[in-house]
Amino acid sequence: MDTGWFKCSRSGAADETCVEVRLTDTDVRVRDTKNRAAGVLRVAPATWSALVTDIKSG
Repeated sequence: MDTGWFKCSRSGAADETCVEVRLTDTDVRVRDTKNRAAGVLRVAPATWSALVTDIKSG
C-alpha cells in the first residue's frame, strides 16, 4: 500500500500550518506542505494511529 501524499483535512488554502501525509506499509510520513525541503517525519503506523486518536478525543 502506498497512498501517495495527501493534504491534511484540517489544512486550508490560506492556512500557514498545512501538512501532508503519506501512508505506506512500513511507516507514516509527514511533511510541511509549504516547506517540503525541510524533510519528512517518519513514524510507525501504531504511533500515528495513537496520535490521531488522541487528537480526535480532545
